[in-house]
Amino acid sequence: MYETVDKQHGRHEIRRIQFSTLLNDYVQFPYCGQVFRLERQRIILKTGKTQRECVYGITSLTPAQAGAPRLLELNRGHWSIENRSHYVRDMAFDEDRSQIRAKQGPQVMATLRNFAISVLRLLGVKNIASALRAYARSTRRALHLLGI
Repeated sequence: MYETVDKQHGRHEIRRIQFSTLLNDYVQFPYCGQVFRLERQRIILKTGKTQRECVYGITSLTPAQAGAPRLLELNRGHWSIENRSHYVRDMAFDEDRSQIRAKQGPQVMATLRNFAISVLRLLGVKNIASALRAYARSTRRALHLLGI
């Protein structure tokens, strides 16, 4: 078992991970390297409210490739992708309420949204929503930005 403790963003978080290769033959998952159990406990410092969560996972990485510290690091890294991409897409473009549902429409719109976010990030923009509003007010400026 491996445990980390963090105190940031008004929360006290404890993460515990256990992993094993003993179940690999029983798990019907191709290329199973190990299985793991991850427990998360969050205490909101302002209210004292405690949240507990337990998740199970399977990875193709062997214990030699990724021990407990690395598995926790990979799990945390997943959320940075979630926060940098999906959260921004939903907050800036209100993507979850999109009415585009037919054929390739959703995929095309997701690609265009990702393109817009990527261009703004390449320009060093920190607040995507604010930049989108600014460029929406000045379409010439937006087109100039793209070299059009």
